[in-house]
Amino acid sequence: MADFVDKAKHKAEEAGGKIKENTGQATGDRDLEAEGRGDQTSSGLKQAGDKVSDAAEHVKDAFKK
Repeated sequence: MADFVDKAKHKAEEAGGKIKENTGQATGDRDLEAEGRGDQTSSGLKQAGDKVSDAAEHVKDAFKK
């Protein structure tokens, strides 16, 4: 199962990406804005992986019973 620390890091990465994107929009820095969107995409993929890992763990546990 994806552990709590990894999940927290992925959420923090998403939040940081949003901050970068918004800062880039506010300052007209298209590179920073794009970097922020990229960070959010990366974080989203990692969070999806966490969910798959958790689901696989639940399936495995169901077969143990």
